[in-house]
Amino acid sequence: MKHRGRHRRRRRGRALRATLAGTALALTAAATLISASQATVADAPGALKPVAASDEAGRLPLAEHQVPGRWLDRLASKMGRPVGVGAVLEGADLPLRNAAGCSTTEKHSLPVEPAATRAYCFGASDTRGWRAGAVTTSGDADDDGLWGGNRVILSGWTRGAAGGSLDGPAPGQGLAKVAFVDANDPGALRYTWALLAVPVDGGRDYRGLVSPLSGMVWYQDKLLVTTREGDRDALYVYDMDRIQRATVESDAVGRVRGGWAAHGYRFVLPAVGSYTLPRGDGTSRPAAVSLDRSTSPDSLVASEWVPADGDRHTRLWRYALSRDPARTGLLATDFAGEASPVEAYETKTADVRGVLAHRSGWYLDRAAGSPGGHGTLWRQDTEDAGATECGTDGTRHCWSGGSGSLSYWEATGEVWSQSGRMLFALPLTSIDRALD
Repeated sequence: MKHRGRHRRRRRGRALRATLAGTALALTAAATLISASQATVADAPGALKPVAASDEAGRLPLAEHQVPGRWLDRLASKMGRPVGVGAVLEGADLPLRNAAGCSTTEKHSLPVEPAATRAYCFGASDTRGWRAGAVTTSGDADDDGLWGGNRVILSGWTRGAAGGSLDGPAPGQGLAKVAFVDANDPGALRYTWALLAVPVDGGRDYRGLVSPLSGMVWYQDKLLVTTREGDRDALYVYDMDRIQRATVESDAVGRVRGGWAAHGYRFVLPAVGSYTLPRGDGTSRPAAVSLDRSTSPDSLVASEWVPADGDRHTRLWRYALSRDPARTGLLATDFAGEASPVEAYETKTADVRGVLAHRSGWYLDRAAGSPGGHGTLWRQDTEDAGATECGTDGTRHCWSGGSGSLSYWEATGEVWSQSGRMLFALPLTSIDRALD
């Protein structure tokens, strides 16, 4: 796909930033006061510790594998010609409620400080039994923030617990879907769903992707998503120009009598590739990912998940993205087809659910220590660490409740995340000011 409008519409972006700066929502008051059980100020994790990417502690090579083109062509010949993002948005008929229409319980998961400037909530009927995960946007896909003239947000969700075998999930369990959100009108966001799948049987069928979507990055024409523990595939790759239409409305997934089903959804994305981990027990894996456009070339940053009571530090990695026009949206690889980190760090921050890097700062979203509590957003570099304090007791539990992934929309200066049914945004500058 030719990437359209890379340096167009700059004036629209500046106008939008000005509008957002003057329309901060009064959402802080809607967030329920932090409980006394959270009042203890967490110990600061200190500075990031650089680790040589060539050392054992910093190494995490990812081997690239592509689904054979004949598999994808065979699937398309049976299902019909693939479509792109624009065709999916034409079917976006489900409204996201603005913050004013969201319940107090839903808004409890929003950050306390700094406050979200925009917030929306998904409907209960089509998210009940699903768990919110990663977020990425057309601000990741193209540096002008648009894809084919559209502003788009992708919101990842997982059905129940990730379970089942590699041959397919238990009925409805572990499936992964993505909400394609039409964000062209900030006051009236609308969305529709697409199921993530993996081709099988030589492209004669597909199975649902069985994975919690804890990390997701849309870069150029590719969507990279994290996968579950126990799977050697660390990331699955989807082509945003290879979206297939389901032809049968059924709870089944794959080929069914009379056509093709996607668990009741109208669209399905078959994977076009994956990145696998080295063999061996206890291999670390990316659990949170995001895009960093402040490097040259652009890069993908990743964090592993280490529990709060773990006996080691959390590792962070940076991977360069390919500049090869024939490899749009993919990681840069060597002659053997492996992508190796170009930077690696260790941090004392545990239970990291979201990671973002911009210039010299790394932003780490640490989960709440108790159900219904609020998390902590740390900013770390190689010299220091800081987090917002809020409340009369100076607690650092000021971030969103159900901590989630972080995505920076460069064209507007916003950081996007989601927690529970809430999808929200706030300027990166307000995060930095709150940390000063």
